[in-house]
Amino acid sequence: MYINGEFCDSEDGQTFMATDPANGEVIAEISKAGISDTKKSVDAARKAFDSGVWSGLSGEERSRILKQLVDKINENAEKLTGLEVKDSGSTVRKAGEDIFLSAKSLNYFSKAAAVNFNEDIPGLSKEGVSKNIIRYEPVGVCALIIPWNFPLKMAIWKLGPALAAGNTVILKPAMETSVTACELAKLISETEIPKGVVNIITGSGSVIGTELVKNPDVDKVGFTGSTEVGKIIMQNASSNLKKITLECGGKSANIVLDDADIEMSIDGAIYAAFYHQGQCCEGGTRLLLHEKIYDKFISGLKEKVERMKIGDPADKSVTVGPVVNQDQFDTVMKYIKTGIEEGAEILTGGKQSGSEGLFIEPTVFVNVENKMKIAQEEIFGPVLVVIKFKDDDEAVSIANDSVFGLAGAVWSGNDERALSIADKLRTGTVWINEYHLLSDRAPFGGYKQSGIGREFGTEGMKEYMEAKHIHIDEIKDRSKKPWYRTVVPKDS
Repeated sequence: MYINGEFCDSEDGQTFMATDPANGEVIAEISKAGISDTKKSVDAARKAFDSGVWSGLSGEERSRILKQLVDKINENAEKLTGLEVKDSGSTVRKAGEDIFLSAKSLNYFSKAAAVNFNEDIPGLSKEGVSKNIIRYEPVGVCALIIPWNFPLKMAIWKLGPALAAGNTVILKPAMETSVTACELAKLISETEIPKGVVNIITGSGSVIGTELVKNPDVDKVGFTGSTEVGKIIMQNASSNLKKITLECGGKSANIVLDDADIEMSIDGAIYAAFYHQGQCCEGGTRLLLHEKIYDKFISGLKEKVERMKIGDPADKSVTVGPVVNQDQFDTVMKYIKTGIEEGAEILTGGKQSGSEGLFIEPTVFVNVENKMKIAQEEIFGPVLVVIKFKDDDEAVSIANDSVFGLAGAVWSGNDERALSIADKLRTGTVWINEYHLLSDRAPFGGYKQSGIGREFGTEGMKEYMEAKHIHIDEIKDRSKKPWYRTVVPKDS
């Protein structure tokens, strides 16, 4: 682990193994933190923040130092890509893209560190009367808890804005994918980031995650993961009213209208649902098809899904790798069984692929009703459910009939029609004739049980800041101050 600028083992010596989901090979042995290690990391972050060793630097100086880490990631991109393939089962193409985008995102936040967010309040300040300023200051100590599906990218999504804003942090990666976070610690140690500003601890979320969320010296929690765990974090953070950002689950609707380009939207539906084996919180796992194009679309979808290549994720020609671990494999297979029991029909897939590794065939269910479990619950695997609709209003109704609201898409040859539907969707991101594209400059987050707060852009930066209003009174004549007449004696 990496605590207060030093690499260390857990105090009790416990470890856990990281394995390659493609073949079960052990690739690393990692220290498993306990409560005492967690408190040690919080203490380091607290002292570093209170000392001003990072928050006291100018934004320009923080920007310069963060750019050093950007360069380190780019210099080590090939190694980081290989580790993500082995640790998470990501295809090498997807992993390479993730490392590139991690450096790109951190570069954006390094520049944002130099931005002056302070502002006058328009219309409130008046020369000779008063001046009103909003100062944006770092929150303090931030606990950053990330999932296993995009290991380095999620780490940067949290570290970038937190550090750019001047906070100190404790990063806790998922146990399933801690390897690149450990490598990131090595890169951080080679920069000018002061000791205690970034601490990285590895281990069980139920143990160290709970301690981080409840610890009174932690001022803010940034979490990405399941809605169930997000609810627990929200409850635990209430003990001292911590600021929280929660980016949780999704069951996003991917709507294809009758005027859409069929071939493009078939490709888009496959990309939306099966990218990274469907292990994406905002993936388009509910495919809503207009009844006029349903049969033609289903025929083309089946043919293309069955051409997808499953296998060794290190092979650049492979598009479907393994799911992350045995528990996830069992969960996905259980959902497939549930779908059959609910009366849905498997169009293609539905079985394990091969006898070695945690590979599941890309699975498509048809004859699905939106009330079914497979249409309402987040499966987080290569499973797509297809639902038929008759008109735009019904498509919107089905799409919004969910406890989630993270993302969605509309495919249409008419931008005005698609935009009208997008305006009615209760979800944080909507793509039109595209999927999965996120920008460092645009806010990302969910409605309803998909989360609280936003990442990226100005909104994402301000999630790691406190807003302070400063009023400067410029009236020198006491007689012109109304409150003197009501609370101050006349002879004072």
